[in-house]
Amino acid sequence: MTLRERTVLPPDDRSELARLARDLTGDHEPRARLVGPDGSEIEVPEELYTALRDVVAALSQGLAVSIAPHNTMLTTQEAADLLGISRPTLVRLLSEGQIPFSMRGRHRRVLLRDVLDYQERTRHEREQALDQMAADAEEAGLYGATASPEKTR
Repeated sequence: MTLRERTVLPPDDRSELARLARDLTGDHEPRARLVGPDGSEIEVPEELYTALRDVVAALSQGLAVSIAPHNTMLTTQEAADLLGISRPTLVRLLSEGQIPFSMRGRHRRVLLRDVLDYQERTRHEREQALDQMAADAEEAGLYGATASPEKTR
């Protein structure tokens, strides 16, 4: 079986998916199982169960879901769209070495896993910067300084 990128659109009637999403977010047995049409059962690893739960939740909210292997090659526009930035900004990040890329003829291509790694890395860096700012503000006593602003006359 060849794994390929695939986009799944939500159905017009999402009521059954909404019910399934509610059921999946509740307590479940330590090991989930898939039951085939013939009644055969297969244990589902926790990672797959979590992914399935997330797909059902997204579809039940009317969101499309794309499934792609990490070695999927993206165009610069696809990578920029995934990161929520402009293509020129992405090209600058590529030129600066922030995200690895390869050339296919005259066109840059980026691995999905490298884009996701960059996304995770920058999210972590932002969280650390915000934590540091909060710690600095607390240390400087800035939280108490704005608790009750003075009224001007």
